[in-house]
This record gives sequence, C-alpha cells and structure tokens, in this order.
Amino acid sequence: MAAPAQEDDGVMATVEDVRAIALALPGVSERVGGHTGEPAWRLPSGQIAWIRGPRATDLQQLAALGAAWPEGPVLAVRVGTQDEKQEMLAAEPDVLFTIPHFDGYAGLLVRLDAIDRDRLAEIIADAWLVRAPVLVAKRWLDERGLA
Repeated sequence: MAAPAQEDDGVMATVEDVRAIALALPGVSERVGGHTGEPAWRLPSGQIAWIRGPRATDLQQLAALGAAWPEGPVLAVRVGTQDEKQEMLAAEPDVLFTIPHFDGYAGLLVRLDAIDRDRLAEIIADAWLVRAPVLVAKRWLDERGLA
C-alpha cells in the first residue's frame, strides 16, 4: 500500500534520498545519535527507518553463515509482520537482507546502492504506515487514491 511509483531514472538511492522521502511523510522527524551517530527517522510511536552499519557481532555471525555485510550504506526499516518480512526478502534478495540480530523482529535491511529511489520510497512509506496513527495514515492513503 505504498505510494504510486514515479518515473524511475535508474539511479540508485542515497542517504539523502532516504532523508527527503522520510521527512516528506506526515509527522516524521530525524534524529542523529544512538551508539553509531547515524541518522534515524521516526514518528512519536517509534522509528520507521535508520541507517544501520554492522556491529562486530553482526560480522562474526554473518561470517559463520558464510555471508558478509554488503558494501555501501544500509538502511534498516520496519515492516508490518514477520510474514511480510519473509515475502519481501524472498522477492528481492539482491536488495533486501536480514541478519541474526533481526531474527524475530519485524524489520529488514536495504542495500541503498542496489535499490532505485522509487522502490525505496515504497518501502519507507510502508514502514511509515506501520507506525503512523490510523487516521493520519488513512488520510494520506486517501489523498493518493490508495485506500
């Protein structure tokens, strides 16, 4: 139920794209801090998206699984349910991934250097819909003909 796709220019997404997309959504604010000093975008009800770098534990766990943290910036986003998370991971394995730290958590990771802006906007809007107040979300969807 994300925003309708706009014309794709083939350019991969950046942290600045994340910022512009997230801050255009009603009620979203940006905070920088936490243990990494990276930006996060949130509603009063909680985070919807945040830049997520690897922790030493993540690197060790991924290595044990025969995997590695990707190059380039990574965005973590909320998703509605574990089922939705699994469906998205299966549909876009070159763009979306998870780590053991996210096991049991309705969130996933997005490789910004592997996703175009339009798809990123859909994912961030969906993350916003998970946390947005019901009436605000309904009005936003109605305004876009998506309700």
